[in-house]
Amino acid sequence: MRWTVHSEKPLYEDEWLDIRLADVELPDGRHLEHRLIRTPPGAGCVTLKDERVLLLWRHRFITDTWGWEIPVGKINPGEDPSHAAARETEEETGWRPGPLSPLLRVEPTPGISDSVHHIYLADGAERIGPPEDYFESDHVSWVPLADIPALVSQGEISTGTTLAAVLYALTRQPPGNLSLHARPGRAPRIRRSAP
Repeated sequence: MRWTVHSEKPLYEDEWLDIRLADVELPDGRHLEHRLIRTPPGAGCVTLKDERVLLLWRHRFITDTWGWEIPVGKINPGEDPSHAAARETEEETGWRPGPLSPLLRVEPTPGISDSVHHIYLADGAERIGPPEDYFESDHVSWVPLADIPALVSQGEISTGTTLAAVLYALTRQPPGNLSLHARPGRAPRIRRSAP
């Protein structure tokens, strides 16, 4: 049941977005016009230290919501995805991640966009100073991994890439190290580290 793209017509383009109108043929022979967004690939990092994960508390103006997110950003042309993940982590958090290993590849919105995020797992981090991109978040914190399920349940972690990344990272932790059950009616206590 593969859809066939016969053509794409540009509607708008800048350094971040390439919005197009595609002529798509469905398996039954019907055609439809489908809008799509092409974007540069991104990279991000789940940084773990002492059973905590490094997260940004940020406001997203488009949805007018607050939530926890991992650092993620655009991969520059010719840049290695792992380098981009480390760079974005440093710029957005002020922490230099330790050794990186591939964690997962996420396509957050494949029904409308070709966006892809290459996510890495970092073992530890070193504080290098205040975030260069201080405007990216209200603050940066080391959040206990055991609190992740409750934060998801409460809607404080809701972005697709962060959800996939932190929940998958939890599955890779040794059994018995974490309580993966949200505590009903009790909000987790988050100690906010200084920016």
